[in-house]
Amino acid sequence: MVHPNAPLTPEGRRRLAVLIVEEGWTLRRAAERFQCSPATAARWATRYRAGEPLTDRSSRPHHSPSRLPRRTERRIVALRVTRRWGPHRIGYHPGLPRVTVGRVLGRYRLPLLVHVDQATGQRVRAPEPVRYEHEHPGELVHVDIKKLGRIPDGGGHRVLGRAAGRRHSGKRGRGYAYLHHAVDDHSRLAYSEILADERGVTAARFWRRARAWFAKRGIGVTAVLTDNGSCYRSRAFARSLGKKVKHRRTRPYRPQTNGKVERFNRTLLAEWAYVRPYTSDEARAATYADWLHHYNHHRPHTGIDGAVPADRVHNLTGKYT
Repeated sequence: MVHPNAPLTPEGRRRLAVLIVEEGWTLRRAAERFQCSPATAARWATRYRAGEPLTDRSSRPHHSPSRLPRRTERRIVALRVTRRWGPHRIGYHPGLPRVTVGRVLGRYRLPLLVHVDQATGQRVRAPEPVRYEHEHPGELVHVDIKKLGRIPDGGGHRVLGRAAGRRHSGKRGRGYAYLHHAVDDHSRLAYSEILADERGVTAARFWRRARAWFAKRGIGVTAVLTDNGSCYRSRAFARSLGKKVKHRRTRPYRPQTNGKVERFNRTLLAEWAYVRPYTSDEARAATYADWLHHYNHHRPHTGIDGAVPADRVHNLTGKYT
């Protein structure tokens, strides 16, 4: 909202008009004084003489000859409310384009069909998201893989610009690095490695190292949550879990179920992978261990009331042994 005493707001326009109408200033002199054009000064002086308010008028036209009649608009709304039809089908009856019908529905603020109960026509309220958290470390570990494009030697488009970076990367680039993650549900403690592929054997070997890493910190894993990727459906990964670790899978196309590791991916991209330009993929990979230590021991997490993952694991630092 503009300050009422700022130039060329109602008070400034009144002062401008007073100088022209009552004190006899020329339009050009008054316009230079208020740093506006002579046409603008003439507009406010004319309105001041006519006794009109010195406020902005609505830009809406007084008459729209091409607008649909009110009766047609009400017919469109009635078909939507009573029949629950989409814009395509509604448009067949009055012979109108789908875009026109859609604009009418939007003007009357009617909900989308996906937000309406087809039986009653009432708006369906979206359910509150269910947020879960296990009580103890190790009761559930989220496992996932993030595919990250490798940086060509000398830097990519973030260092050289898009055109030069594309030429520098070559026709096929350097391929991808695969970041395997294991994030504890309760503490958000994360173990991660940069590996060359996402095969089942690679995922199985990663999980054995991750399980040993958690065990060394006093966390016994009892369940693992993954998506339905081929590496997690392989026999090698099933053997690496053993009989004591329960394997849970997310529903297809529902990454929200594995949300804690997905949030870790987002944090990783924003605070490590793209936080500054790197001149090579090796230079970026060399900083990963330090960033991971910062994530586990120093970075506060809003999901756990501002604590760090190390605070939720008993004696993680080994000070009390």
